[in-house]
Amino acid sequence: MKISILGSTGSIGTQTLEIVRDHSDRFEVAAITGNRNIKLLEEQAREFGPELVCAADEKCAAELKVRLADTPVKVLGGSGSVTEAAQLPSADTTVVSVVGMAGIEPTIAAIKAQKRVALANKETLVAAGNIIKQCETQYGKRVIPVDSEHSAIFQSMLGMDNPKEIKSIILTASGGEFFGKKRGELENVTPAQAMHNPNWDMGAKVTVDSSTLVNKGLEMIEAKWLFDVPVDNIKVLVHRQSILHSAVEFVDNAVIAQLGAPDMRLPIQFALTYPERISIPGNELDLFACGLLTFDKPDTETFYALELAREAGRDGGAEGSTLATVFNSADEAAVELFMRGGLSYPGITDAIAEAMSGHKSIINPTLDEIYAADREAREIIRSKFVK
Repeated sequence: MKISILGSTGSIGTQTLEIVRDHSDRFEVAAITGNRNIKLLEEQAREFGPELVCAADEKCAAELKVRLADTPVKVLGGSGSVTEAAQLPSADTTVVSVVGMAGIEPTIAAIKAQKRVALANKETLVAAGNIIKQCETQYGKRVIPVDSEHSAIFQSMLGMDNPKEIKSIILTASGGEFFGKKRGELENVTPAQAMHNPNWDMGAKVTVDSSTLVNKGLEMIEAKWLFDVPVDNIKVLVHRQSILHSAVEFVDNAVIAQLGAPDMRLPIQFALTYPERISIPGNELDLFACGLLTFDKPDTETFYALELAREAGRDGGAEGSTLATVFNSADEAAVELFMRGGLSYPGITDAIAEAMSGHKSIINPTLDEIYAADREAREIIRSKFVK
């Protein structure tokens, strides 16, 4: 199998390359893409020998081209180059792990090019789920989720004959670093504190989102599109141990779940090999050692971003709306402001609520309308919260 990895320098991308390294007899890298981390891109290119390497930053791409001049690797630059990597003819599978709205067009291109799409980019489905679903129907391809929770749901549904058999989806959350805290205790949280997660090693933005429960809200909207389940049929449970990764409740009240040690290699690898399973070295789940598994209701008064996400995911029903884009984009802008010291930790969710309250949503939006909503949300955060 030949793989194009969009976002190869990030957490998902580097772990995908670990899997390639462990199973070099099965996988080959056709393309890798990054943004500005050309040192790591060069190292990856020299180790894995892809035919194409792309840097979205054009100046960085120019430097990378010089660095790789002694190799046969083709180097391209600019955001369009990532889309070219997504639909590279020689690749069978495209792993989309780029950050932000930049994942939408490469995902569409990969589906149209008949690739297996292993999706680890939340924004693609949150903002453009209606368009992705239309593409899947038109081109007869199904996106395979890489997020641990959605992979668990996907695995729990294997063998299901009729989607009407689903009663509800159960999403589990670690609860993040501040589980059990109240708003008054969170006013002075620093970026360094917010970037710690008790169980998972993730990028800074995702870790902050995990602590505010924004991440779980985004996953709720993703699950709506991935599994054709209304957001009101998606439950969220706080499961501090991160052993049960999510579950499906069926109409006969049976609940099927996927368990495993916290290890992103499992959902990444399963997205690559489905329906087959192959070995992963180390990190086996020892049920005798993991101890008590607990489940709690999320505190949606303190961490009310989860309810904002439910509102956004409910808007527009099965066709979706731009309110979900505003939820996502306002969070991106607010987290960036928080990381620079320009916004308090509770202010992240307050900023999202502010952006959503003034937005006139558009049902079943086009890509242009989605991008316009993205710009609008970011402008609201800049105008109302940047001093």
